Parts: sequence; C-alpha cells; structure tokens
Amino acid sequence: MKLFNIKPFSVVPLALVMTQAWGAQEPNTMELPDMEVVDTSPLPGLGLTKDQIPAPVQTATDKDIAKTNAINLTDFMNRSLGSVYINDTQGNGFQPDVNYRGYTASPLLGTPQGLSVYMDGVRLNQPFGDVVSWDLIPKNAISSLAMMPGSNPLFGRNTLGGALSLQTKDGKRNAGTSVQGLGGDFGRYNFEFEHGGSNKQGLNWFASGNYFNEDGWRQNSQTNVRQIFGKVGWEGEKTDVKFTTAYADNEMYGNGLQEQRFLAKDYTSIYTKPDITDNRSLFLNLEGTHELNDNIVLSGNSYYRNIRTQTYNGDINEGALDQSVYALSAADRAALTSAGIAFPTAAMNSANTSFPYLRCVAQALQQDEPGEKCNGLINRTSTSQENWGTSGQAVLNSKLFGNTNRFLFGGAYDQSIARFNQSTQLGYLNPDRSITGIAAYADGMTGGNVDGEPFDNRVSLKGDTLTWSFFTEDTLSIGEHLHITASGRYNYTSVSNQDQIHPNGGSDSLNGNHAFDRFNPAVGLTYNPIKALGFYAGYNEGSRAPTTIELGCANPDQPCKLPNSMAGDPPLKQVVTQTWETGFRGQAPGQIDWHVGYFHIENQDDILFVADNQAGFGYFKNFGKTQRQGMEVSLDRKVEQWSVGANYTYLDATFQSHEIVNGTGNSTNSAGSGLEGTIAINPGNKIPLTPAHMFKTYVDYQFTKDWGTNVNIMGFSDSYARGNENNAHQPDGRYYLGSGKVPGYVVVNYGLRYTPSYVRGLQVFGQVNNILDQHYYTGAQLGPTGFDGNGNFQARPFPANTASVQQATFYSPGAPRIFWLGLRYSF
Repeated sequence: MKLFNIKPFSVVPLALVMTQAWGAQEPNTMELPDMEVVDTSPLPGLGLTKDQIPAPVQTATDKDIAKTNAINLTDFMNRSLGSVYINDTQGNGFQPDVNYRGYTASPLLGTPQGLSVYMDGVRLNQPFGDVVSWDLIPKNAISSLAMMPGSNPLFGRNTLGGALSLQTKDGKRNAGTSVQGLGGDFGRYNFEFEHGGSNKQGLNWFASGNYFNEDGWRQNSQTNVRQIFGKVGWEGEKTDVKFTTAYADNEMYGNGLQEQRFLAKDYTSIYTKPDITDNRSLFLNLEGTHELNDNIVLSGNSYYRNIRTQTYNGDINEGALDQSVYALSAADRAALTSAGIAFPTAAMNSANTSFPYLRCVAQALQQDEPGEKCNGLINRTSTSQENWGTSGQAVLNSKLFGNTNRFLFGGAYDQSIARFNQSTQLGYLNPDRSITGIAAYADGMTGGNVDGEPFDNRVSLKGDTLTWSFFTEDTLSIGEHLHITASGRYNYTSVSNQDQIHPNGGSDSLNGNHAFDRFNPAVGLTYNPIKALGFYAGYNEGSRAPTTIELGCANPDQPCKLPNSMAGDPPLKQVVTQTWETGFRGQAPGQIDWHVGYFHIENQDDILFVADNQAGFGYFKNFGKTQRQGMEVSLDRKVEQWSVGANYTYLDATFQSHEIVNGTGNSTNSAGSGLEGTIAINPGNKIPLTPAHMFKTYVDYQFTKDWGTNVNIMGFSDSYARGNENNAHQPDGRYYLGSGKVPGYVVVNYGLRYTPSYVRGLQVFGQVNNILDQHYYTGAQLGPTGFDGNGNFQARPFPANTASVQQATFYSPGAPRIFWLGLRYSF
C-alpha cells in the first residue's frame, strides 16, 4: 500500500548523534531513502518530509539502534539523541528518568512528567501518574523512532517538552530471522530473536523475544526482563490491517540513591534494601489504514492495555531519627519480659547499640508508639491499570490556490481505570541495610500513635480517567521551498477518584471529581531555498491535566510518601506550555548535515513534586511559571570509511515565580539547622537536575573490510540537587553534608565489530561502556541521613539539640566500566 507515493517512515536522522556509527552491522550499507518522511501525528498517514516540519525532529531506525549495541531503548537515546540525558534515580538501567530539554518521562511516581511516548499510535504514559515504564518497551521490535520537540498538540496530553513516537516492525518490511546472544560483566547475559515473513496473498507476520538477566553492578540489584512481541497483518493494494500483541513480565531491583560518604568508601553500596518492582503488561492494538482514493487516506486504531505493578521497598523510618530509640522504659521492659524476649540489663545508647531494635519491638507489643520508635519500614504497593481507547483520522491531499495542501482531521477517545493499594509494615534496620518486619502496621491501630495521632499510611484508591480529543492539521506548500503549517487539538479530561477506605468522604477521604479542557494551537513555517540552507520557525501550545495521584497528593499539610500514601487535596490546575522554536539547517558541501536552533518554552501552573526528603515525602503543587530555553547545534559527516558527528545543547531551565516550598535538607531553611523549615524560590533560580551544557560526539572507522571500531564521548555539566531549588544550600560538615549539587562528568564508550566476509550474516561485537571507569552521578537529592560516618544507625545525633537531624546529599551513581561480548546471526 502506498500513501501518496511517499516512502514510509524509515529515515536517516538529521540531528542524530550516531547516524553511521557504533556498530555491529556491515559498514556503509545504510542508504538514504528517496524522501525522508516523518508522521507528525501518532497515527500514520500525514507523512511530511523533514524540510516541511517547523522543528528539529530527530529520527532513528532499527539499524541505528543495533549499531550502538545498546541494551535497551533508553541506553540508545542517552548515547545518541541530542538534548537527551538520564537520571538513574532508581539505580536500574531499565528504570531511568529520561529527560529531553529539561522535561521528563519517568517510571517514578512523584516525578513531574512532561514527555509523551507513543508506540504504533498508542500512548504509553500510564493513567496513574503519567509514568512511563521503559522496561515494557521491546527494543528489538522497534522499527523506527522520532523525537518530536516542543508541545506539539497533535500528540495530545502530556506533550509539554516533546513526544517520542515509536513504530514497530512487521513481516513484510522485516523479513528473515535473526538470533543474538551476549554475555558480560556482573552476570549479564541476554538472548534475543526475531522472525518476519509474508506471502503473496498479502499476509505478513512478525515475532520477537528478549530475555535479559544480570546480577547488577551494585549490591542487591539484579534484573530479569522477559518480553515477547507479535504482529500479524494483511496488506492489499489500498488497505493495510495489523494486529499487535506484546507481553512483558519483569522483576527489577533498583536501590536508588546513596549518601555521598558511603559511595566514597564503596561505590557499589546501597542505602537500604530491598527495592523491588514487578511489572506485568499486556498490550493489544488493532490498526488499519485505507487509501480511499488517490487523495484521501483513512487510518485508525483501537487498543487495550493491562498493567500490574507490585513494589516491595525496605526503607528507613525517618520519623524515628529525632526519637529516643535506644533506652528501654519500665513499660518496655515489662512488655519484653511478658513476651519472653531477653534484653540487656545495662542501659542501651548509640555508643553500645549500633542497630537498635528492642524498643521498637516493645512499643509494638504495647501498641504505643512503634511508628516513632521503629527505625525501619517495609512499604508495599499494588497497582492495577486498565487502559483502552480508539482513534481515527483522515488525511486529504489536494490543491489550494494551485499549491499542494495536506489536511488532517480526527478524534480520539481514551479511558482508564486504575486501582492503587498501599500498606506499611513497621520493622527495624539490620547491619546489612535490610529491614526485619514486626507485627505492627501503619493501619491506625497496631502502629500506635505518631505525634498523638493514629499512625495510618494505608491507601486504597480507584481512579477513573476519561479523555475526548479532536484534532486537525493543515500544511500548505507554496512552491517547492515554502511550507506553512497550522494545527490544533481540543482535549476534555475528567478524573474521578474514589477512596475505598473512606468512601463516604470527610477530611481524610481521597474522593473527588475533576474536569479539565483546553484547545491547544500550533503554527509554523519552513523555507528551504537551497539544499545547503533551510529555515524553520514555529509556535505551539500543549497542556497536561493533573493525574489521579497528583490530585490525591496536593496538600502541604499532609505530605505523601510516594508511592506510599496520599491525602485529601486542594484542587490542582492543568499545566499549560507555550513553545517558540526557530533555527537553520541543511546539508553543506562534503555531505555535512548541520543544524543550529533556538527554543524557548514556558510552563504556566507547572505541577511540581515538592520533596521533603530523599525517601520521597512531599506533595504536588502548582508553580506559577517555569522556563526552559536554549540552543542546539549538531554536525554529522560521513566520508568513505569514516563517520564523525557531534551535538551540543545549552539549556537554561529556571523558575520564573516567587514561591515558598518545604526545605528539609537545605541549609537555608527557615526553621534552623537540621530542622524542617521552608525555603524561598526566586525567579532565575535553576531547576534541579537540569545541566546547562550537554555535549555528545562520535567517531566510527571501518579500518578493514571485516573490522570496524567506534568511540562515543558524552559530557554533562553540573546541576543542582532536588531539595536545592533555591540554589543556596551550603554544607557545614556538621548538620549538612554534601554540596547539594551534581558534579559534571564525562563518559567514554568504545565498540568493536567483526563481520567475517566468509560467513554471511554473522557478526561478533564487543562493547565497553565507561571505558575510563569514571565514578560519576546522574542525579542527587537533599535529605536526612540515618547513619553515622561508620555506617551505624544514628538517631538524635546532636544531644544538645535532639530535634535536629543530620542532613546529607544523596546521589544516584552512574554505572562503572562494563563490557559485554555478543554474537548475532541473521538468515
């Protein structure tokens, strides 16, 4: 099936960092397509050439991904796409925060989401929190990707900073069979297969599978990923129908941030354990495209997703850090004696008791204050999400005033039901940083009281979200060089929260009904007088409605432990984003692809998670205005056996409004040293975890017919830690440890490939990431620390001021040097 005789989306990137590099494929085999075409909406049909799109779209194919030897999609994006960087907050390579121009798509509840992700026209941002579980995306089933910058309204909700659109393989365009295996450091091994085919009757089929396992380079950080993907389709002269199913069953240990003193002693160390996430996902999608005539194409899809997530986290109870957790009272001794539990006759204190637990047990026996006296928590969550919907569009190709015009209009309906349950079990911390649970829970009864109130962190919430959308786009080409585009989308979203514990309402109830609607416009133009020089400029708007979890955790008087509790809330406003974009691009003599661009993005009523500490307490709130602006420059050239390229991004991400937020962990907080106070944010303060400078470069050299090699270098400047939103934190070595900043870093990756000419289809490849074995950090958070310099638990570390708690900077360490060796055979 042909769409207006334009070759489908199978493109070579203009601003891609690694176009012909990295590889485990035969060199110099990638050919430029007849026309580089990108679908500018989630559904296929409106394919525009890059010189018609008023934005610097980055694209890649499955061959580009394979050449990097990347373990997963986010690894490829981090190494290959301009303005992309990663915060490894979870400490697991399949669960990173992926950032683009200062906007994030993250699997973590509590992270402000600003990127939308689509696969075959289906939005992958999950209903509960708009999070993206990157581990559910089958890398070896991806045919192509496009990173669409800006708040493109055609990509709907959550498209604030950009949209990532993924297309999967089918049997007609990906015929043949391929198997791959690899093994490497830290118990890493991986097996992949894919097979595709078609027949003369138009039937085609494709299947792929991926099994990945490793022990992990950090302590207690194993990962097991299992993915299966299948697609069957039928393609006639004018009709194309596809049915896709995908299933994933993954178990990932990611032990998160660690305090800087202990990383300096042991880079593999962890703060507490375990931190386990189990994801199971079923994905079903029916797609259809029909060419009604030479000028009209109809396309649509209907989908269903079922995602079940369970977490099990061992954490320090930070409410115990300013409590008397060592010495037993007379009532404690009596309770232990009655239960037959032995205890020392001498008084216990921090000097002779490194990891106290007896007072925790005694308080639980009395149901008095175990919520304050137990220094450990075991947090369990269970999330069930069902998501279904349908969308359709029509594309009309016609003449307007004698000029080529392409017009699109369509609509979409999406609905989801999310069920979230959370429980907290009390326990005590062990020397190996694990938690031993006891028979006491944050259930309002067995957990006793905290600050005179029943200790109750239970959550049982059902959220129902419904969205209607209508969208349109028109591109008018005046002659061959000037293209003018206008588009818009209307979204109506309703969110209904139903508290299963307090169904009848009240101050503690999460019940609520909310509705949001908005029309988001976009306009742009491109002018390309010659191949070597083109110009683009555009303006667009996007919006994001608050999600179930954000609406359930928006009260600063009742901060939440995400994803561990929520509270009744004041209403939140939806985020509105305005993006201005302009730049120049072209292909200079000597096959040099180049691009220089400027972007300016403003968020009104940005939804930020204001953190109280590194363990996750905090709340959501609207922030008046934030701004992200910057410059992007890229160069790429291929000459015979050499391929070289580079890109650079300057990002200025700032708050633009005055605001008062909680400042626990920040030395400038209003309450005093080691206490829980507030900090003032002023216009111009840098947004945390947004490096101002990003640089990526590569060199690839095919030095013989069979052998090739490549080097990739990534560099990022420093940024501020979360909790340091006012950029003013200063350590004093006593109450506050650590700078409150993420140091800049450089990582060098090296690859080698061997493609023996005497064995057709065979490839042997090796990869070494971080070949210089640098210790670096991709993120940081200010918060209280529960350990002294020797690694022993500490409570009330300042006897003269028992209310003060020592604060520290916690870091997310990047992976050390890791190598793997693999073999790929295709036939």
